[in-house]
Amino acid sequence: MNPSPPEERVVLVDESDAEIGTLEKLRAHQEGRLHRALSVFVFNRDGDVLLQRRAAAKYHSGGQWTNTCCSHPRPGEPVASAARRRLREEMGFECDLRPAFAFTYRAEVGGGLVEHELDHVFVGRWEGAPAPDAAEVDGWRWASLDDLARDAEAHPDAYTPWIRMILADPRHRAELERARMTS
Repeated sequence: MNPSPPEERVVLVDESDAEIGTLEKLRAHQEGRLHRALSVFVFNRDGDVLLQRRAAAKYHSGGQWTNTCCSHPRPGEPVASAARRRLREEMGFECDLRPAFAFTYRAEVGGGLVEHELDHVFVGRWEGAPAPDAAEVDGWRWASLDDLARDAEAHPDAYTPWIRMILADPRHRAELERARMTS
């Protein structure tokens, strides 16, 4: 497990997403502190979502499948800007993104670490083969939401907790279905 660089900080928030400070990223995950995060779901014209397998060397959830991109905004960085930046950095492409919904979750992710995030979910549409950063991503694939949901339910350890929670919540799943049709 590789720790995150000590200079990387997350934005701590309260339940209403008001900023209450910043904290070194690894420490925030060790202490389970609520912080701002983002998740991106990119769909193609067939309505399939682009998934990534997190690099095995990631400090948590390595080797698990997840949505197109997930990360944290930097202190002072608007969440939408961070979503575009991280999509480009992780997956090697850009597309228009729009906010879909936000939700709060808490999940133990191994190694004594806890993800406690207010996660802003963005959606977009794009066609092509990504050029992911190998330090971030070990693999990628396109999948229908139905196939993804079935596989995540059948093989939960193969998927990150946040994507499983999104897929299992009927409200969030409905938002993704709408995005799939309109992005």
